[in-house]
This record gives sequence, structure tokens and C-alpha cells, in this order.
Amino acid sequence: MALTKKRDARKLLSQHAWITLEGGFAARHCLVQDISKSGARITLDEDASQLPGVIRMAFSRDARTGQRCQVVWRRGKSAGIKFI
Repeated sequence: MALTKKRDARKLLSQHAWITLEGGFAARHCLVQDISKSGARITLDEDASQLPGVIRMAFSRDARTGQRCQVVWRRGKSAGIKFI
């Protein structure tokens, strides 16, 4: 019997947040479109293809806060992130 992987329930959010790269420099604005307990879909002001594999996302501009995330997909100005 094949196992099906069920996605966590997503909640529409449309909340402003900031992402920082490793080292905590250059906070960039983003919009969290939807979120679940395992990840989120974000929209940036620029092309998401330039994002590195690991970022930190926070709902405040303080780089010391937030959650470490792995970027799992990129399409145009949107990206999918998984909380790690």
C-alpha cells in the first residue's frame, strides 16, 4: 500500500515580514501569503531566484528573531520555504 504525504493545513495570512541572509545582514521586506506549521509561501519585491538555500524569516525587522528556513522552490517573485 502506497503512503500519501499529506500537507499541513495552510492559513491565508498576507502579513508583512522580513527575511535576512546568513549572518543577519540586509533585511529584505516580504509578504507572507500563507503559512502552516511546516512552512510558508512568501512574495518578494524582486526576483526570488536570487535567494540562497537558507534564510531567516521574522515578523519584525530585528535580525536576531525569526525562524531559520530552507527555500524549497522559487517562481518569479514568490518562494516556498520550509521551517528548519
